[in-house]
Amino acid sequence: MNYRRYAFALALLACTSLNLSCTSLAWSNEFAPGKQVGTVETELIQEASGMVASRKNMNVLWVHNDSGDGPRLYALDAKGKLLGVCTVRGAGARDWEDVAIGPGPEAGRHYLYIGDIGDNRARHPSVRVYRVPEPEVSVLTPFETMAIGPAETIELTYPDKPRDAETLLVDPLTRDIYIISKRELFNYVYRAPYPQPTTAAVTMEHVAMLPWGLAVAGDVSPDGRRVIVRGPYNASIWHRPDGQPLWRAFKTESIGIPLMGEPQGEAIAFDGKGQGYFTLSEMARPPLYYFAPKAGQAP
Repeated sequence: MNYRRYAFALALLACTSLNLSCTSLAWSNEFAPGKQVGTVETELIQEASGMVASRKNMNVLWVHNDSGDGPRLYALDAKGKLLGVCTVRGAGARDWEDVAIGPGPEAGRHYLYIGDIGDNRARHPSVRVYRVPEPEVSVLTPFETMAIGPAETIELTYPDKPRDAETLLVDPLTRDIYIISKRELFNYVYRAPYPQPTTAAVTMEHVAMLPWGLAVAGDVSPDGRRVIVRGPYNASIWHRPDGQPLWRAFKTESIGIPLMGEPQGEAIAFDGKGQGYFTLSEMARPPLYYFAPKAGQAP
C-alpha cells in the first residue's frame, strides 16, 4: 500500500465531505523518512498501544500494552531495549490506550498521564486518566521492577454520549487534558480544563474536530507549539497559533507527516526535545521507527 497516497485520499474525502477547499491539502517537508532504530525485543510488550518520551530522563520512552495487561508502564531506551517495569499503584487497567506527559499540580515536576479511555462498544458512562509523577530512571542503569504512585484518578465524561478513544494529549502550557475520539468519519476533540478534580467526575467540552477519522494516538511537543495525531496509515501535524488554546491548532491546516508501513500502527510520540518523532506498532517484537527533522528545518 502507498501510505502517503492513502493519507492524501483520507484528507481529500474529508475536504469533500466538509465542503472545504482541497487546495489547502499539504504535506510536511519538516521530517526525513523514517528509519528503524531498534526492535522491542521483550515478550512483556505484545500490544504496544501508547508511547511517550520522557522529559526528565534522556533517551527514555514510556510504553504500555493495550487491554489485557495490568497497570504497568515499560521504560525503554531509544533503541527499544527494556530498562524496567513500573507498576502504577492506585491505578486500574480496563483499557489503556495512550500515555501523555506534562506538568501537573506541583510546579517543576513532570507527570505521566495514562489514558484508560478505550471503549470499543461505547458503553461506559465515564473514562479515567491516571496521573502520576514521572520516576527517575537511566538508560545506564536498567532496573527490574519499580512501584510508582499512588496515581491520582481523573474521571471524565463526554458531553454527548460515550465514545471509544485512543488518543490522549496534555497541553504543557495550560495543563489541560484532551481526548480525541476514534470511530467517527471525523473524530471529535474534547477538553478537560485544568485543574481537573480528583474527587468527582468532570464533563469535558467538545472543542474541535479532526478532518479525518480512526485516530489512534497523538502527542504535543514539549514547547506546546505543535500537535501530532496518527491513524493506522496516516498522520498529521498542526501548528498552534500564538497565544491561543491548544485546540485552536485543529482549526488550522492539517499537514501530512510520514509514517512507515506498520501493521497495526498504534503509537506516536515526539522525542524528548520535540524535534523528531517515534512510532510503534501493536504487535509482538515491533520495530521502533524514528523520523528525524530534516537538516535546516527548525522545529
